Amino acid sequence: MRMPCLSILLITVGLGVPLSALGQARDPASRQTLVDMAYVLGEAHALRQVCEGGSDQYWRTRMVRLVDTEQPDEALTQRLKDAFNTGFVARQAGFPTCSPAARTAMTKVMARGKVLARRLARTVPTDPAQP
Repeated sequence: MRMPCLSILLITVGLGVPLSALGQARDPASRQTLVDMAYVLGEAHALRQVCEGGSDQYWRTRMVRLVDTEQPDEALTQRLKDAFNTGFVARQAGFPTCSPAARTAMTKVMARGKVLARRLARTVPTDPAQP
């Protein structure tokens, strides 16, 4: 069994809860949670870009790190990418400019990401050989 990196994402939505030990999601629920996380990352990417500028790649970089760490099979890789892109397009369309509403939306997206990251952290099996 592959031992995943520790703290690869700082709670995907930046709230300081480490998402330690992402490993390959083997059960359907964990795989779906990863897909949901990818969607949230896409939303966060769109909202951050609208307020910080189009060159900002903060959340996209986190998505790349999630895929690199998870090393999903081809089917899950495509689902993750599709979810990220769908979340991005949805929020980009809903918030074309930075506004108080966009910032409020970002707060809500971050809260959802925090819930998902905690869920993922709870479902990761521990390796008894690790301290």
